[in-house]
Amino acid sequence: MALQHCLSFSTAFWATLVTAAVSFLLKLYQARSAIGRLRQQGLSMPPWNPIFGHLYFCYKVTSRLPRDAHPNYLPDMIRRELPELGPIFYLDTWPIGPQMLVVASTQGLHQITQEHSLPKHPGLKHFLNPIAEGLDLVTMEGDLWKKWRGIFNPGFSSNYLMSLVGGIVEETEQFCKNLESLAQDHVLFRMKDLTDNLTMDVIGRIVMNVQLNSQAHNNPLVNGLRSQVKWLTFGADINPFARYNPVRPFVHWYNSRRMNSYIAQAIGSRFSELNVGEGNTERGSKSIIDLVLTSYLSDRSPTTFASMDPNFKRFTMNQIKLFLFSGHDTTSSTVCYIFYVLANNPDILKRVRDEHDSVFGLDPQEASDLITADPYLLNRLPYTIAVIKEVLRLYPAVSGTRIGEPGFDVVDDTGRHFPTHNFLVWDIGHAIQRNPAYWPRHDDFLPERWMVSPEDALYPTKAAYRPFSQGPRNCIGQELAMIEIKVILVLAARRFNVTLGYEAVDQMKQHKGITTVYGERGYQVERAQPQADLPCYAEIVKASKSAF
Repeated sequence: MALQHCLSFSTAFWATLVTAAVSFLLKLYQARSAIGRLRQQGLSMPPWNPIFGHLYFCYKVTSRLPRDAHPNYLPDMIRRELPELGPIFYLDTWPIGPQMLVVASTQGLHQITQEHSLPKHPGLKHFLNPIAEGLDLVTMEGDLWKKWRGIFNPGFSSNYLMSLVGGIVEETEQFCKNLESLAQDHVLFRMKDLTDNLTMDVIGRIVMNVQLNSQAHNNPLVNGLRSQVKWLTFGADINPFARYNPVRPFVHWYNSRRMNSYIAQAIGSRFSELNVGEGNTERGSKSIIDLVLTSYLSDRSPTTFASMDPNFKRFTMNQIKLFLFSGHDTTSSTVCYIFYVLANNPDILKRVRDEHDSVFGLDPQEASDLITADPYLLNRLPYTIAVIKEVLRLYPAVSGTRIGEPGFDVVDDTGRHFPTHNFLVWDIGHAIQRNPAYWPRHDDFLPERWMVSPEDALYPTKAAYRPFSQGPRNCIGQELAMIEIKVILVLAARRFNVTLGYEAVDQMKQHKGITTVYGERGYQVERAQPQADLPCYAEIVKASKSAF
C-alpha cells in the first residue's frame, strides 16, 4: 500500500514537471516566434537569438554598468552602442522580463501619450496596489480617472499651491536645522534620509494639513508607508522566493491598516470641522484635502451632511497614500541631485547664490519671511529654475510603462509601423532626454540651455523634455514639486556648503568593479535616487559666503 502511494506521488510529480516544462517551451516558442516575425519585417531591434532573444545582448550591455544601476539606463546604453537602431525598437527579455517596445522619440511618445493614451501596464497596478488598492490616479482609466483627476486638479493648481507656501517654508526650516546640526557634528550623512523626511512632511502638510514631523521623530503613517514600500514588487522578480514571499500579504495587510487608520482620522476630523462651518473661520482652507472636502460638501444635500460617503472616503484615502508615496520619493531624489550637481559645479552654485542675493537680499536668514509674505518671488529666479530643469533632464525620477493594444501601432518618422499588441510599451524619458538628436552636448549639465532664444542651437526641444510626462496623464503634482524645490534651494543653498562623501564610502566598503555611469559616481539606483543615497558632509556658510 505504501509502495503504491509512493508510486502515485512519483507519477504525479513527474507529470506536473513535464506539464510545466511543455507549457514553458510552448510559451517560449510563442514569444520568440512573435519577435522573429517582427524581425523579418525589418523592424528595429538589437542582435537577436531565436532561443535567448535579447537576454544575452542585454547582459553584455548591463555588464558595463554597476550591478545596482537603475534599469532606466538600459535603453540609452543600447542607443549609444547601436546608434543606427533608432529611438524605437523591440526588446525580447522573456522569461526574465516582459517583451517590450521601447519608445524614445518625440513622435512616438506623442502617439502613445497624447494622440492615443495607451492604458498603464498591469505590472504598475500590481506594484501600486498595496499602496492605493488599485484606486489611484496613476493606474485608473477612462471616466473614473477623469472624475478623480477633476476632483484633485484644483488643489494642485499653481495659484492655490502658492497660498500654501508658508507650510513648505516651515518644514524646510526644520530641514535646515537638521543640516546645521550635522554640519556642527562634522559627520558623514545620507542626504536622501533628510530629503525623504522633508518631502514627506511637506506632502502631509500640503495634502492633509497634518504636521507629520517625521524630520524630528517617528510617525506611524510614515513608518507604515516606508515599510509598505520595502515590500513592493512588480511581480517579475527572478528569485521565486522574492516573487512569492508568503509573508508579503500579511505585511501589506498590517501596513494598510496602520496607514488607513491614520488617514481616516485626519480627513474625518477635517470633514467634521468643515461640516459645521469651522472651515470658513480663521482656519480657512489650508490643504488640498480642504478644497476636495469643501467641493464635496457643496454638492451634497443637507440631509447627507452628517457622514461622508464610504466610497468617496475610500477613494480619497487612496489618493492621499499615492501622493505621499510618489510625491515625496520623486521630489526627494531630485533635491538630492541638485545638491549633487551644485557640489560638482561651484561656478553654477555661485550663480544660484548671486541670483538669490539679488531677489531676497544678502541675509539668507530673511528669505523665509520674504517667501511667506510674497510666494511669487519664487517666480523671479530664472537661473535657479534652469538648474532644476536641467537636473530633471539628466536625472529623471520616473519612466512610464503602458500596455499595447490590438490594432494600435507606433509609427516612426520613416513610416514604419511597430505593433504594440501584447507588448509593454516603455515610455522612457531617460533615453530621450540624453539623446544628442534632441540635446546638443547631451551629457553636459548646462542650465543655460533653458535661458537661450529659439534661434540658439542649445534651445530645448519641448517635446523631448518629459520628467513629468506629457499629455492628459501628465503628473498632477509637477507644480508642487517645482515650488517645493525652489523653496528648498532658496533656504539652503546660501546657508550650507555640501561636499560629496563617496570617497569615504568607497574606502569603508572597499568597492570593487564598476562604480560610475557616464563618468558619474552618483548614478541612479533603485527608485532613481543617487547611489548610496548621496553621502555628504555639510558645512555652515560663514558671512563671507565661502564657495561650495
